[in-house]
Parts: sequence; C-alpha cells; structure tokens
Amino acid sequence: MFGYHVPAPDEAMLISGGKATASDAPFRVVTGRGAYVTPMFRKARFITLSMSEAEVEENCVTKQGIALKVKAVIAFKVGNDTESIVNASQRFLSDQSQMSVLTGRIFSGHLRSIIGSMTVEEIVTERQKLASEVLDGSKGEMAKIGLTVDALQIQSIDDMGLGYVAAMAAPHNAAIQRAAKVAASQADQAAAEAHQASLRAQAEYARQTEVVQAQYAADVEAAKSAAAATAAAAAQASARNLANYEAETAVTRSKAAQIAAEAQQESDRNQADFARQTAVAKATFAAETQAAQAKADQSGPLAHAVAQQQVIDAQTGLAQQEAELTRQTLVSTVVRPAEADAERVKILAAADAERTKILAEAAQSHNRVALDQQLIAQLPLIVEKAAQGLAGSHLTVLNGSEGVTEVVSSLVGQGLAILDSIRHGVAGSSSSNGLRPTSPAIKA
Repeated sequence: MFGYHVPAPDEAMLISGGKATASDAPFRVVTGRGAYVTPMFRKARFITLSMSEAEVEENCVTKQGIALKVKAVIAFKVGNDTESIVNASQRFLSDQSQMSVLTGRIFSGHLRSIIGSMTVEEIVTERQKLASEVLDGSKGEMAKIGLTVDALQIQSIDDMGLGYVAAMAAPHNAAIQRAAKVAASQADQAAAEAHQASLRAQAEYARQTEVVQAQYAADVEAAKSAAAATAAAAAQASARNLANYEAETAVTRSKAAQIAAEAQQESDRNQADFARQTAVAKATFAAETQAAQAKADQSGPLAHAVAQQQVIDAQTGLAQQEAELTRQTLVSTVVRPAEADAERVKILAAADAERTKILAEAAQSHNRVALDQQLIAQLPLIVEKAAQGLAGSHLTVLNGSEGVTEVVSSLVGQGLAILDSIRHGVAGSSSSNGLRPTSPAIKA
C-alpha cells in the first residue's frame, strides 16, 4: 500500500519527521512490524541489525617487552533495544560499513593495552582470559555507539621469528619426545619379548608334538604286539579245544558203540531166554497131557471122567499159558517198541532243546562256537544210536512193563551220563580259556 512500510526481520525502520516520542528519541524506531509513513511529511530509513565481523591484526608488546603479532576476530551487531538502535543510527546510518572499521580500531587499542599487562606465557596459555579482559575493557565504548559484541576469538599469536614461543614449547616437546622414545623403546622391548615367548612356545609345542607322536607310535606298536599275542594265544587255545573235543568225541562214540553192543547182547539174551522158557513150558504141557491120557486109558469110566477133567484142566492151563505167551509176545513186539519209540522222541526233543540252548550261549561267546556246534551235532547221534539199540532189541522181560522201564531208564541214564561227561569236559576246557560253562538242560 502506498506509504506503508515493513522492515525486514534483521532491520530496524527509522521514521523521522513526526512528533517527539516519550523517550525523547529524535525519530521513531519500528522493528518486527509495519508502519504507515505519510508521504512528504515523514521519511523512513532502515539500519541493519544482522551480525557483522571485524578482523584485528595488531603488533603488541608484552609485559616482558617481547613483540607479538596477534590476530583476532570480533563478532558484533547493533543492540536490539531502542537506545542502542538510536545511537548506532546517529553514527552509522549514512555509512553502515564504518561499524566494522570503528569496532576494529576500538578492539586494537584494548588488545594492545591488555597484552601489555601480560606475559607471553600468560598470553599463550590463557587466551580465554585475554579475550575476556579485552571484551570487558571495550564493553562501555561499544555500548556508547550502540553496538554489542557477541564473541571475540584470538586466532593466532606470532613472535615474528623471535623463537620465544618455540623455546617455550621446547621443554615440553623434549619431554614429549623423550616419553615417545621411552614408549617406543618399551614397545620394541615388549615386542621382542613377545617374539621370544612366541618362539619358545613354538619350540615347546613342537617338542610336545614329537613326544606325543612318539608315545602314540609306541602305543600303536604295543597294541599291535598285544593283539598278535592275543591272536596267537587264541589260536593255541582253539587248537587245544579242538584236540580235546576230537578226543572227547572219540571217547563218546566208543562209549556209545559199547552201549549199543551191550544193549544188543542183552536183547539176544532175553530172546534166547524167552525161547527156552517157551520150549520148557511146551515140553511140560506135552508130558502132563501124555500122562493124563495114559492114566485115562487105564482107568474106568470114573477114572476116564477124572482123567477127562484133568485133560480139560491141562488144556485150560495150556490155553492160559498160550494166552500169557501171546500177551508177552504182543508186549515185546508192539508195546515195548512203542514205548521205546516214545522215549526216543522224548530224548531227541531234550537233545534238541539242549542244542538250541548251546547255540544261544555260543552266540554270546564266539570262542566256543566251533566246539559247541560240533558237540550239538553229535548229541542227536548219540541219543539216536541208543534209541535204535532199544527199539531193535525185541526184549522179552519176565517182570512186565516194569522191567522194560528199568531197561529203558538204564540205557537213557547211560546216554545222559555220557552227555554229562562230554559237557563237563567242554566246560572244563572253556573255564581254562576264560569261558562260562554251559549248565545241562536234561536231567536223568
């Protein structure tokens, strides 16, 4: 709008030509908002409130009389209050660039004054103290011209080739160099010691490795020797067991053959005895019949009747003897072979059970497999031979079934005695070889 002005955020608008303000300011100050300026009667001007910078590079003399070139940077601006804006506007509105020039000159004078009261050591080591004293000394003058200082930084301090600053740093530099050399020497020594320790550790590891390898080789050779000795002992034990088994098998076969021969002889004797008794009975019957017939021929009717009665009695006795003979024949030819066959089946079943048990135990002890298998293979043959001798004997036993039972029990007892002797012999050889003996499964 015509006549309405708005200052920038970092500017202050100065309106002149109006009535005097309550603060006795020669003009009106407007910041942060707009204002209407009557054309031709009032005039609006603007002054910056932004940050400005002034550089100072000054040759100064310290309290010790040593010349130093000090370079500093000052950050300043126009104050935000109305008084500061009025003061700065009255001095710098026509040429605002003069604020930096005047600020630099003011700080140059204060910088020379403060440095002149300090030593080089204080200036070098206490730069912040120097900056604070310069700020404090220039604060009043800067406020009069409406400026405020935000920061003062000492950028560099140069002794202009005199070497004083370098001389100050020399002891510290030498100490640092000495400490660095000591640290480097200690580091080299630690590295050398670590290298030596590593070499010793490597040598020790190599020595231990060689010792372990030698021990391992010795253990391997000892294990091979022990295995060879064990194998040789096992082979010798197997050979001894095989020889013992063959000898015991031969003895068992001989005993079985002897038992079979004795059974055959007993059967032949029983048959001869039966034939003899039969012939005697027939002869006795014939003699009694003839005597009775002769007596009947010589007697009368009564005597004939008595003789006839005696004949009948004799025939009855003959018939009973023939019936008893037939019964004994039936028992000898049918019943006894059946009982012998049943006993043979029982013995074979018991032998098969013993064979199964021996096979099961042989699976747990591999050193007895060959012996147990050969023993098992011979058990049925022994029992079968004894049973065949019993079945083919056709025994005639006068005391009936009890006599047959006694004969069969005797034969079975002899076979089981042979089996027990074989088993105990095998168990004895197994015990000598560290094997567990097999408990008998058949009881006589």
